[in-house]
Amino acid sequence: MEQLKEKKVMVTGGAGFLGSHVVERLRHMACSQIIVPRSRQYDLRNPQTAMSLMKETKPDIVIHLAASVGGIEANRKNPGSFFYDNLSMGIHLMEAARLANVDKFVACGTICSYPKFASVPFKEDELWDGYPEETNAPYGLAKKMLLVQSQAYRQQYGFNSIFLLPVNLYGPRDNFDLESSHVIPALIRKCLEAKEERKDHIPVWGNGKATREFLFVEDAAEAILQATAQYNGAEPVNIGTGTEISIKDLTELIAKQTGFTGRILWESSKPDGQPRRRLDIQRAKECFGFEAKVSLEKGLKKTIDWYIDQDSAK
Repeated sequence: MEQLKEKKVMVTGGAGFLGSHVVERLRHMACSQIIVPRSRQYDLRNPQTAMSLMKETKPDIVIHLAASVGGIEANRKNPGSFFYDNLSMGIHLMEAARLANVDKFVACGTICSYPKFASVPFKEDELWDGYPEETNAPYGLAKKMLLVQSQAYRQQYGFNSIFLLPVNLYGPRDNFDLESSHVIPALIRKCLEAKEERKDHIPVWGNGKATREFLFVEDAAEAILQATAQYNGAEPVNIGTGTEISIKDLTELIAKQTGFTGRILWESSKPDGQPRRRLDIQRAKECFGFEAKVSLEKGLKKTIDWYIDQDSAK
């Protein structure tokens, strides 16, 4: 990845959860020209703003990580804005990058783009074999349109745009707001607060049978930069660990690591989301040599320790 040191790299969403780790990794590599546009200054949903950003900064590479995201409840409450925000940001930014003759555009999709009943493990070639799980379909489809745009621009304009599909991420700097967070930060916060308040139970959505695959955010950042440096193909690439865990087992693991000894009350009337999620990760390994390094147990400990440190500092 040495070649990235000499490039001017823009990371949209660079102040966010995943983006901040990508920026940190770039700085660690001694990349001297990193551009992190902030949403309060650049609303990428506006095509003219996206054009102005490219003209002002003239990046060599764009890593597009800016997104409107959230857990099941946030997706249920905001399907329209999640669809519009993610679709419009991606479309306008990629078009602006093409017109500005950017050398490479790295688009990050989502595992939510896969069909609800995709065969397990999810293979990139089966991405179009059905409709996504309903609660996050607007978000998943909006992000999947970046793959269509990426391939269309490559075909017509010879534009070097790649499309990555990260699995569910977790780690330090994640969103721990119970109204909008994903499952791991929500469970960590619930367990720690219940322990502190001496509650004898925590409520958890669903029945615990659904499975998920989780990737530590530092591994995800490494994968994105490996792909940025080495991959120039048209085909989408999964980014994950290739292992899954049930929500029941995940909850019990987090309870153990946080020291919460109360009961888990399963709210079976609440949605579980997609029944299973596990990626086929061979393409990433073959195309740019990525393999995840951080185990779920180790990653959870790092995440819990970070959250406790942040909470105690308030």
